Amino acid sequence: MITLGIDTSNYTTSCALYNSETDSVIQKRKLLPVKPGEKGIRQSDAVFHHTQALHALLGELFEEAGTGFDAVGYSDRPRDAEGSYMPCFTVGVNTALSISAATGKPSYGFSHQSGHIAAALWSCGRMDLIDKEFIAFHVSGGTTEVLHISPDSERIFKAAIIGSTLDINCGQAVDRAGVMLGLEFPCGAELEKLAAESEETYNPKVCVNNGSCSLSGLENLCDKMFSEGECKENIARFCLDFIGKTLEKMTEYAVSLYGDLPLVYSGGVMSDAIIKERIAGRFNAEFALPDYSRDNAAGAAVLACLKGKL
Repeated sequence: MITLGIDTSNYTTSCALYNSETDSVIQKRKLLPVKPGEKGIRQSDAVFHHTQALHALLGELFEEAGTGFDAVGYSDRPRDAEGSYMPCFTVGVNTALSISAATGKPSYGFSHQSGHIAAALWSCGRMDLIDKEFIAFHVSGGTTEVLHISPDSERIFKAAIIGSTLDINCGQAVDRAGVMLGLEFPCGAELEKLAAESEETYNPKVCVNNGSCSLSGLENLCDKMFSEGECKENIARFCLDFIGKTLEKMTEYAVSLYGDLPLVYSGGVMSDAIIKERIAGRFNAEFALPDYSRDNAAGAAVLACLKGKL
């Protein structure tokens, strides 16, 4: 079975084809342009750029992999929660439904978060967990959540929130620190490079209560370090150590509730080697491969395959 996946998230336009026989993915992806010095993008601009990019990416994908497919999966909302909505996803929804109508192939909508989790399971070789209970982290610019995942016949799996951010998300904290340091948005990869040049490691006091975290203080601490003349490398390292310790404490809480359930980490922030090393040093955890940790359409394609076989 070959399935097409489409995802038009807040910062990435992506499409992918999943081949269940070879268990392989071919993917095309493009970051949305963000003006220098800006810390985000307006939804109207995101919709415009997705509309401009998606047809071209699909053309590249079909040229490389062929046009045959059996079903279409697409991201239609950020999370599996009532009222979860962002205009940027309408571009992918409309494109997927148009393709489905034109080809007569079935189409299936999933949350962007479900796609992240599915991409993590597939890329780390743990698809055996798809019909089992596990703990999943979704850590990005738009979401910071730890979730209890259980099987669900309608949606493949369902997610119940164990803990989340009480203010800004981990990815937002990374980008705000990076923009302050003069890095290009999104700042994750460049901030990690800076942090790797630091000779310091930090064990900051973090704010985690009953599995939920507060990260607004991190932005203030990074601003203070910057104003006091601390070098960029150390500020970057402090930022990532703060986030790493926060996620470590959130993991401790999840483990205290659910014991030794498998731990799976996804989302762009979890592609950071410093954060990943901290978590892996303490827990028996699974991580999405970097290409499938960031926003991608592979998860939607994998889920469409599973849904089509139900």
